[in-house]
Order: sequence, then structure tokens, then C-alpha cells
Amino acid sequence: MAMVPSVSYSITVRLEVPARGSAVSDLTSAVERAGGTITALDVTASGHERLRIDVTCAATDTAHADRLVEVLRAVDGVTIHKVSDRTFLMHLGGKIEMQSKHPIRNRDDLSMIYTPGVARVSMAIAANPEDARRLTIKRNTVAVVTDGSAVLGLGNIGPQAALPVMEGKAALFKRFAGIDAWPICLDTQDVDTIVEVVRAIAPGFAGINLEDISAPRCFEVERRLRDLLDIPVFHDDQHGTAIVVLGALTNALRIVGKKLSDVRLVMSGAGAAGTAILKVLIAAGAQDVVVADVDGVIHAGRTGLGTELRWIAEHTNQAQYTGDLRGAVAGADVFVGVSAPNILTGADIATMAPDAVVFALANPDPEVDPSAAREHATVVATGRSDYPNQINNVLAFPGVFRGLLDAHSKEVRESMLIAAAHAIAGVVTDEELNPNYIVPSVFHPDVHNAVATAVRDAVAAAGVGAPPAQDGSL
Repeated sequence: MAMVPSVSYSITVRLEVPARGSAVSDLTSAVERAGGTITALDVTASGHERLRIDVTCAATDTAHADRLVEVLRAVDGVTIHKVSDRTFLMHLGGKIEMQSKHPIRNRDDLSMIYTPGVARVSMAIAANPEDARRLTIKRNTVAVVTDGSAVLGLGNIGPQAALPVMEGKAALFKRFAGIDAWPICLDTQDVDTIVEVVRAIAPGFAGINLEDISAPRCFEVERRLRDLLDIPVFHDDQHGTAIVVLGALTNALRIVGKKLSDVRLVMSGAGAAGTAILKVLIAAGAQDVVVADVDGVIHAGRTGLGTELRWIAEHTNQAQYTGDLRGAVAGADVFVGVSAPNILTGADIATMAPDAVVFALANPDPEVDPSAAREHATVVATGRSDYPNQINNVLAFPGVFRGLLDAHSKEVRESMLIAAAHAIAGVVTDEELNPNYIVPSVFHPDVHNAVATAVRDAVAAAGVGAPPAQDGSL
């Protein structure tokens, strides 16, 4: 699949050119011939003989960006002064910060914000620990916890390398839900230690968002923390993905006129995301599902199944199909992939049932080329931003936690995940719905509030929240 220039590989090149009529067009032509895209040209200084220009262009990867610099350097009369990677510039010094909500202007402010006045508040919380939600940041604060073992598609790169991702997650929490989230990067990948550390820091938070912890350890970490804590624990790699997949599939099936309970669904991937998607789809009504992983289709007769794979074998593949993924896809209504790139071809998609739905979500390279899949499937979704129908967790987790925190929820239940998925689907109106628009943009003004409201209602229906304080405070 051909790569296209991306803003994530954009650079700004400060250079000088002769002040002649063709100088700018020479620059743009050179970049375009080399496969780059110029997104901005800013003249920062001008004289009779020379122009200083900041050229901003997008590349396909780091090596391509380097080639674009050399192409610009080769233009007659060009002098390169400085090259800046715009993504790295955005991360200098980190992307988040703490700010005080109240100014500290004089001794009175100091005495109330800190000692001696703060002692009265501490004693009030000691007398009634539930007041911590009302009188501290706890009510609006989430811990984003990782051990760095499964970061994006980068693998086990460790806690320090994971920190930029966790900062980004915290920034998204604030931007889309007004939630204060804090990166907690743990220098351990021992399940017992992770569980104990998170248990110990939990009093300062109203929710725990587990992030980029590899399977199968993530299942045990989440399960044990949910048993130990009285605040919601949510593994976004699992449940955030599952919510958006269900929401998108709900709308895709609206387009093709099929019901979830009637379709034949094939999944590729049985890790953290795949298992969570499967469980949510089954809870929402899916009945005929076949799942494959790196070792083939999962069935009851397959040897060497761990706990999670045994659960999958017991709840899927009722016909006990034992062939390969390609054979399973033939005749299927829906394919959902959260696995590896290029494991299917357009010819495989052609064997699916009429009006097929294909969700090829492996990043950056999907399970099947989206363009090839579109030749045969009615609806195609990916995890990429450069194709329609991006399955993006940002549609889910801000609103989910906003609803959980507002409802003072003590846990996360499947009913809340399904409610969030239906809320995402419902933001797309009948007039807007089409094969290239099955989920709203993450910047849609209604999506996060819709998800939060649905989750609040689901918490209330489940009876696992707490009423607001009598004085009306959260």
C-alpha cells in the first residue's frame, strides 16, 4: 500500500533563495517531484538580492523527510540554514502542565490555599473520606497507567519512551472532556508490583485508565484492580477500541440492512483489543463468530489454549471450523481485524457475502489494502486518519470517563460500554449516514457529551454510582 505524506512527518526548512521570480516555484516543484507536499511558505526576511523562507512540507517517513531536505538543497542558489521536525518541536518540554486554579497574591491567599487553613480541610476529609471528591482534585482526576510494554505499534519500549504517549493521552482527556489526567509510567512489568502500586496511589484519583500494557498480563492487571478498588478501572486498548468498533459496526449494518444477531462475523486477532471487541460484540447480540490468531482459527479442539483463548473457544465457532482465516472469511458478512498487516487480499474480500463490511484496523498497515477491499465490500473502516471511517479510541474514552466521574461510578460494566457505543453511533444522523461516514469526527461537538450522558445513565441503571453531595457539589 502506497504511503502518502503525513503531518506527523512534517518539517520546516529555513532557507535562503535568490530574490528572482522563479525561486518559489523552483522550491515547490522540487518537493512535489520528490513526493512531498508543501503545506506552507513563509517569507521571514526579504532583501534586494535574497529571500529567507520557511518551507513547511509533509513527508511519508523520516527518511523521506531527509530526502526532501537534500532536494531543496540541490535547487540552484538555495542555502539551507535550519531544519526543524515539527512533531519533535511540539514535544519539547512535554505537552502538559499543572496550573493553580486560584491566584496566590498575598498572605490571605497563602493561608487559605496552604497552611494553616488547609489543615481544616484535611481534618474534614479525615472525618469523612468521601469528602475527598468534593474538596480535592480527586473528583476530576484520572491516572493514565502504563508499564511501556505495548506502546502503540512500537512494542515493549519501556516506561520512559511511553511517557510522550501518556502525555498525549492526558492532553486528549483535557481537550475533549475537561478531565485532569496524569501519566503514571511504571518501571516494572511484574503484575503483582503493578497492581500494588496502582492500588497504593488510587486514593488520589477517581478513575484508572490502563494503557499500553501487553496481553495477557493486561487481563490479570485489570481484573485484580477491579476487585481491589472502588473506582472504575478501564483498559483503553481493550474497551475503548471495543466501544468504537461496536458503534461503527452498528452504523455499518444500518447501511447494509443487516442485524448483528444475524451476521456471520470473522475476527483476526485475539489479543487485548480483539478479546475485548469480541466480548462486547457478543454482549450486544453477535451470535455467529469465528476468531483467528497468529496460530490459526481458534476452536475447542486446538491444543495449547490459555485462559483467554479457552474462553474464546467456548463462546465462538459453533460449527468448529478448523481451516485458515481465508477459508473463514469466505461467505462472511463482517470482517474485523486487529492483528497484522496484509494477511488478506482484495480477492479474499471478494469471497465474502454481498454487502460485506470490512474493518481492517491494524496500524499503520491494515490487514487488507483498503482500496482493494473497497472494490468488493460495501463499507470499509481502518485505524488510519487518511482513509474514511477511522476507528479511533478518542471517540470513546474522554466521554466514557466524563460519565463515570460525573456519576461517581465505582466500576465499569459491559452495559456502560454498549451504551457508549450506541451513543457514538447515534451522533451520525440518518441524513448523514453513508458508506464513507459511519462514525463522527473526534471533533464533532456532540459526540463526547453524548457518550458521557449515555454512560451516566447506564451507571444509574446499574446502581453502582453515588449521589452528588447535598450542597450540589460533585
